[in-house]
Amino acid sequence: MLLKHIWRSDIAYLTFIALFGLFLIVLLTFFPPSTTENIPWRKILIGSIFSTICFFGCLVVFSPKLCTKSFKIKKKNRSSKLDQLFFHSKSSFMQGHHSSCGKFTAHTFQIQGRIFCAACVGLLIGGLLALVGSFLYFFFSWDFTENSFVLVLMGVFGVGFGFLQLKFRSLIRLSLNIVFVLGTFFILVGIDKIVHSLLIDLFVVSLILFWLYARISLSHWDHENICSNCNDVNCKLMD
Repeated sequence: MLLKHIWRSDIAYLTFIALFGLFLIVLLTFFPPSTTENIPWRKILIGSIFSTICFFGCLVVFSPKLCTKSFKIKKKNRSSKLDQLFFHSKSSFMQGHHSSCGKFTAHTFQIQGRIFCAACVGLLIGGLLALVGSFLYFFFSWDFTENSFVLVLMGVFGVGFGFLQLKFRSLIRLSLNIVFVLGTFFILVGIDKIVHSLLIDLFVVSLILFWLYARISLSHWDHENICSNCNDVNCKLMD
């Protein structure tokens, strides 16, 4: 019970900081700094950083162990099996890297008999779209909108709704994860167009990394919570 209580406290803290970050973005949108920086390589640097994040984010969908060692669940008698559940095991009792016990049906969807993780597919699609958009905006100066304020607000709602994806099932969950990633891209582009500041852009990129960290932590907490409340004596994770 103590471990579970600590996890809830951690998630509450991460969620509060994530929402506070969104609040800061709104403040930057309506009250931008009066001074701007005319650094010619600003967009190239920020575009390179954000594109790298998107690239590794897409890569992690196929191999989550690359960046999730710090998220391992230390649950007595379940640790190794839970690692299989969280880290895309190819075990016969896994479907879309979730257990086939029926407790994770909201987390997956099916296409032609194949089971896929809704969150992972959503993050992958969102990451690929954001990667393309990043190249077009930061490297080819494609100005796809003149209303930066609306773009940022769309991004804020996208990230905010992305944190609510645990409340929904399958394809809606997939869509919210796409919106989550695109929301981070909209925020970065919108703030860049409004402020023209390298430091502010780097601050936004730092927030994006934190939002991704909080999003992954929330998902792992949800998985661990489902298994912690399961009393199925035939569960293969207990073997």
